[in-house]
Amino acid sequence: MTASLLAQLDRYPVILTEGAVIERIRRETSLQLDPYLLNTGLIYSTAGRAAMAQIYSQYIRIAAVHRLPILVAAPTWRANPQRVKQAALGDVSTVNHDAVRFMRDVCHACDSRTSPVMVGGLMACRGDAYQPQEALDTPSAEAFHRPQARSLAIAGVDYIMAATLPALPEAIGLARVLASLPVPYIISFIVQRDGSILDGTPLALAIEQIDDQVDPRPAFYMVNCVHPDTVVTGLGAALTEKGLLRNRLWGIQANTSAKNPEELDGSDDLDTAEPEPFADKMATLHTQFGLKVLGGCCGTNHRHIEAIAKRMSAARPHRFEATKDRTDSADIH
Repeated sequence: MTASLLAQLDRYPVILTEGAVIERIRRETSLQLDPYLLNTGLIYSTAGRAAMAQIYSQYIRIAAVHRLPILVAAPTWRANPQRVKQAALGDVSTVNHDAVRFMRDVCHACDSRTSPVMVGGLMACRGDAYQPQEALDTPSAEAFHRPQARSLAIAGVDYIMAATLPALPEAIGLARVLASLPVPYIISFIVQRDGSILDGTPLALAIEQIDDQVDPRPAFYMVNCVHPDTVVTGLGAALTEKGLLRNRLWGIQANTSAKNPEELDGSDDLDTAEPEPFADKMATLHTQFGLKVLGGCCGTNHRHIEAIAKRMSAARPHRFEATKDRTDSADIH
């Protein structure tokens, strides 16, 4: 079943997101990722569709078993106009529509009637996510990202998330484009151990700048491709107090490795952790710091998401501080 993102944020104290997908394709299969579109290109082959369907289905079924809602994103992270043209698989609208249709088909096959499933569109920065110097300025970002964002909205996604963002100017441009569409949207940054995003802007300042300059604001913010300990070290003190970060930073897709993201990028060796200790750290982010949208990034698989779900499935709303207040604080559409 599909459901409104905003309604589920209000209703549930915990929402799952998927774990790693691209990394698992690379390490668990013999399939070749498209050099431009990565896993988006796999929707056009029988073997690719089957492999991705298996991974996504694992995450969706875990949520169903534990009766938790889940956000799953269509494989569109790199399906921007420039890369779609380079891949020669069609135009940006067709490729993004096909990817959303693929994800809807996966959800339908899972027949998840016990758990709300929200299908999103995933977007990225234009350049290398770990090289903030490659980021677009704000006006250029608006022009560059608009075609993909509009394609995802027309395809009927429940939300759009711009993820693994390294720099504020491009994030503002992305947010402005997404704010012009009738779809809730999420902005997710990479953060460092000092609490700043990769271009050196403190995360709290980045959130404040976007909220001040974009209307309507993002539904909420997330961080991704970071270890839970990085969040505790860099943001923990601010998250324990009522204020901007506590009210607006709601989720994480976490790495299992404590290495910096740029150290992990392209690494031949998988630096991972066992599911239960990882889930313990994620539970701490939830119970102590209020993060309620929990999922995985580098190093995770279905076992890590299962461990999180087991820890969270028995949660009751009265155990968590100001669940509804946090939702109401966002100026969302």
